[in-house]
Amino acid sequence: MKPLDPATLQRALDDYPRVIERQGVARLAELDGWYREELPALIAARATPHITLPELVRLTEWKMARGVWRAPNLVLVRGNAPSAVEETSALALSLIPHPTSPVSELSKLAGIGPATASAVVAAAAPAIYPFLDELVAAQFPELGPVKWTLGYYARYSEVLREAAARLDEGWTPVRLERAVWALVGGKADAGK
Repeated sequence: MKPLDPATLQRALDDYPRVIERQGVARLAELDGWYREELPALIAARATPHITLPELVRLTEWKMARGVWRAPNLVLVRGNAPSAVEETSALALSLIPHPTSPVSELSKLAGIGPATASAVVAAAAPAIYPFLDELVAAQFPELGPVKWTLGYYARYSEVLREAAARLDEGWTPVRLERAVWALVGGKADAGK
């Protein structure tokens, strides 16, 4: 991605909620607000950080509403046992700050691939993990074509961490991912 100044990115980040609204996707604004503001606090408030099955389902709905809806994946996610989600996510979040182990562990759940797993760890540790978004990845040509693999996520998150570190203080991989997504206009404005 060509170098962008923090002011341009900050304007895009400030516009993120409006870009979400412009997508015209039912429930996206509601789900996005929950994902950005409520879910991180819920995870952090637990003695052993983890997510619940209803939270994982809602997070999956957010991811699909912001990107591509894949109904069969949602069915698989809903089919996970509540105890398996809590145990697997607790183990995964205990592996932070390893660059890929938390995502790998979460991907053991039915219907969860690296992108959805990255949404969980991004909510839990935004200073380390960005959400894997195809539109954002496409803005960094050094990553090559998007692949939904753990190896690709490792490169993607490293590129976003390094880019965030080059910006002014306060930038995290999650803030950068949202700013870039808003800057290119999200899926509706990008013709997707």
